[in-house]
Amino acid sequence: MSTTQLNKKYRKLIVGLNKEVPVRKGKLRYINFDNAATTPPFVSVIDSIVKFSPWYSSIHRGTGYKSKVSSKIYEEARHKVLRFLGAEEKSNTVIFVKNTTEGLNKLSYRLIENKEWVVLSTWMEHHSNDLPWRDKCKVDYVEIDEQGRLCLWDLEQKLRRYRGRVKFVTVTGASNVTGYVNDIHKIAYLAHMYGAKIIVDAAQLIPHAPINMKPDHCAEHIDFVVFSAHKMYAPFGIGAIVGPKKSFERGAPEYKGGGTVQVVTRYSVDWDDPPFKEEAGSPNIIGVVALVAAIEELTKIGMDTIRDNEKELMNYAVNRLKSLPFIHLYGCYHKCTERVGIIPFIVHGIPHSEIAKVLSEESAIGVRNGCFCAQPYVQRLLKLTPKEIEHYRYLPEHKKPGMVRVSFGLYNTKSEVDRLVSELKRLIRHY
Repeated sequence: MSTTQLNKKYRKLIVGLNKEVPVRKGKLRYINFDNAATTPPFVSVIDSIVKFSPWYSSIHRGTGYKSKVSSKIYEEARHKVLRFLGAEEKSNTVIFVKNTTEGLNKLSYRLIENKEWVVLSTWMEHHSNDLPWRDKCKVDYVEIDEQGRLCLWDLEQKLRRYRGRVKFVTVTGASNVTGYVNDIHKIAYLAHMYGAKIIVDAAQLIPHAPINMKPDHCAEHIDFVVFSAHKMYAPFGIGAIVGPKKSFERGAPEYKGGGTVQVVTRYSVDWDDPPFKEEAGSPNIIGVVALVAAIEELTKIGMDTIRDNEKELMNYAVNRLKSLPFIHLYGCYHKCTERVGIIPFIVHGIPHSEIAKVLSEESAIGVRNGCFCAQPYVQRLLKLTPKEIEHYRYLPEHKKPGMVRVSFGLYNTKSEVDRLVSELKRLIRHY
């Protein structure tokens, strides 16, 4: 089946793709090229929520029939997540959180036991995989090359130099700026060789390509994976940490309250076992139902099929965009091989904020502009000097340096890319 035929098939799976939105001259069908931020929901996700709604009840806290049904669905979801990621079920658990940001923050609180420990992050990380670690331990950053790709030689050099003090290597599976996909299994191999564990921020990788955590005994095993459902067609406020149960057995959770304990007296607390003690408050069962429905739909389509289809669309888009004058694409090297569907660019002479504004208000095309919550990475890609960075700190947002980002979902089409290119051409010509 051709890419065009596949995209037409996939579009039927998504809610709201034919929605018209107001523009300066009437209305136009909306085109969403901001999938790296949030994807629209699958039809099957909405259907699952509606189907489950009559059974909605409390989790783990009731003996009523509906409560039992809800609790069973919630606990079965953990097994489905583990299977989706190829994790060993006996040793690993799933902790449900609101999103990747909360998951990474939780790991920073729960895993770091000593301020002298070292965590290796990278220059290409989202703020959520950088800031949580800074006040907990010593953080160092693995270098990137001129094109913005991770330097594995620098990773190994730093692992060797710290002589066992590196406890965790925390790295994005795919960059939300350039779309570069990191070789997480090779990184895991290097981390384990030097006594460290690997944490993968899979927010951008999980909707685009298969992830296999591999068996625990494997040298390329992924220790922790964190992700958000709202980037995988299930926007109902759920995410998950997948990792070894034993990592959460010791110590108290950072959030304390209902659902986290076995026994409480006036003077003592006996915490529950993981994952329960890590999920304070009423669980988001609606979000979990949505996540499972999204996993089932993605599995049915096939993650390899999604990856290959998006790669073809991305190559088409890169070739079309390269034909425009005054445009500079970032990360679009080597025929876009090791990347997910993300294309960042600038147009010389036109502010990134103006491009995004005009595309939205005149053409009903949604893109993202700015630094995409990855300011150090974008600053490096734009080759800003420390003096320039300091100067830009005090400017209003629309005057700060940045890029425009086009990011694809499995439903985007070549005709939508053509419309984007046509509108950019018109904007460049008349600016």
